Amino acid sequence: MENSTLVTSVRHFFKKESAAGMMLLLATVAALIVANSPLGELYHHMMELHLSFGTTSFMLDHSLHEWINDGLMAIFFLLIGLEIKRELKYGELSTVQSALLPVVAAFCGAAVPAVIYWGLNGGTEFMRGWAIPMATDIAFVIGVMAVLGSRVPVWAKVFVTTIAVVDDLIAVLVIAVFYTDQISMQALGVAGICLLVLLFFNYKNVNKLSPYLLVGAVMWWAVLESGVHATIAGVVLGFAIPASRGWSLEQLASYAQEGFELFKQASDDDLPVTREQALHHMDETLEHAESPLHRLEHKLSTPVYFFIMPLFAFANAGVEFNPEVMAHAFASTISWGVILGLFFGKQIGIFGGTWLMTKLNFSDLSDNRETWKVVYGLGLLGGIGFTMSLFIANLSFTSYELLEFSKVGILTGSLVSGLCGYYLLSRRPKYGAETQQTYDVPEQSTAGEKLGDE
Repeated sequence: MENSTLVTSVRHFFKKESAAGMMLLLATVAALIVANSPLGELYHHMMELHLSFGTTSFMLDHSLHEWINDGLMAIFFLLIGLEIKRELKYGELSTVQSALLPVVAAFCGAAVPAVIYWGLNGGTEFMRGWAIPMATDIAFVIGVMAVLGSRVPVWAKVFVTTIAVVDDLIAVLVIAVFYTDQISMQALGVAGICLLVLLFFNYKNVNKLSPYLLVGAVMWWAVLESGVHATIAGVVLGFAIPASRGWSLEQLASYAQEGFELFKQASDDDLPVTREQALHHMDETLEHAESPLHRLEHKLSTPVYFFIMPLFAFANAGVEFNPEVMAHAFASTISWGVILGLFFGKQIGIFGGTWLMTKLNFSDLSDNRETWKVVYGLGLLGGIGFTMSLFIANLSFTSYELLEFSKVGILTGSLVSGLCGYYLLSRRPKYGAETQQTYDVPEQSTAGEKLGDE
C-alpha cells in the first residue's frame, strides 16, 4: 500500500509544470554540495573518465564530461529543433503578425546582454564568452511560473515560451557560426549526404521515426568529426522530422473503423489472432494520427527534462567555493559581464523590445500598468540563463579558472534574476476565470497547450 502511494506521488510530481525546474535545481544544488565536499576530487575525476565505443578501426573515445556535453546534449538540441519547427509551422511563429513581437523581444533580450558583456570585456582575451549571457533557461522559467500559479496570466506563459523558442534558435545560430574552429570538409560532406537522405525520406513521406534516427546518428558522428559542434546535428535532425500526418482524416477514420470491427469480431469469437490484428490496427492508427515530429517530441520530453538536463547541470555546475577563487571571480570582468548581462541585459532587452513594438502598434498587448508589470517580471525571469549559458561557457573557455569565473557569473546572475522576478510577480493578485487576456492568443496555440491553461 505504501509503495503504491509512493509511486502515485512520484507520478504526480513528474506531471507538475514545475517538476523540470525543480529537478534542475536539485541537480545544481547536488553538484555544488559534492564539489565542495571531500568527494570533490572524485567528482572531477569521474567527469574526466574516458568511455570508448566501437572497434579498432572505428572508435569513439571521449571523457564522461564530453559524452554528456556533446552526446546527450545533442538529444536536448534535437528537442529544441522539434520545438522550433513546431512553432514555425503551427504555433506563435507561424505568421508574421504573431511572430513579430516575440522575435523582436527575444532578439533584444539576446543582443543587450551581449553588448553589456562586450562593454566590460571588449578587446581582451575574455571576449570569447560574449554569448554566455544571451540565453534563457525555459525549464527554470516555467518552473518559477508554475509555482506562481494563477498570479501569472496564460498570455504571459505563451509569450515567454515563444520568446524562449526564438532565444534557443539564436543560440543555435551563434554556436554554429561563432564556436566552430577548424572544419573537416570530408566529415562535413558525410553530414551533408545524411541531410540529403533525410530530405529524401521527407519527399517519400516516410512516417516511421527509426530511419530518421538511424541516419541522424550517423550525421551526429560526422558533425562531431567535422569540427562543427555536434549538437548542431540534433537541431538539423529536428528540422528534418516531418510535421505532417502520414494519413488524412478520412484514411484514419476508415482504418480505425476496420480496427473497431476486428475488436468486435475478437470479442465475439474469442480468437487470439484476431485480437493481435486488432491491436496492430490500433498501433497503426495511433502512429498515423500524429505526425512523426509530435510523436518524437512527446517521447523525448520526459528523458530530456528529467534526465539529460539534470545530468548536464550536475556535470557542469560544480563550482568550488574556494575563498581565493571566489575573490578572483568577483574581481573578474568575465563574472561581472555575465552577471550584469543576465540581470540588466535581459530585462532591458525583453522589456524594451516589447515596449517599443507596442508603442509602434505592432503588438496586441494592452498598454496599461498591470500588463507592463507582468512583462517586466518576465524580463527578470529571462535572466535565468543556466543550461544554455553553461553550455556556451564550456565552448568559450578551456581554462579551468576562466570557466569557473563564468560559472560564478551564471549562477549569481540566474539566482538574482530568478528571485527578483519571482518576488515581483508574487506581489500580483491571482487571476480568476473572469480575467480577460491582455495578449491575443489563438485558440489552438501549441505553446499554450504545452504549458497548460490555467
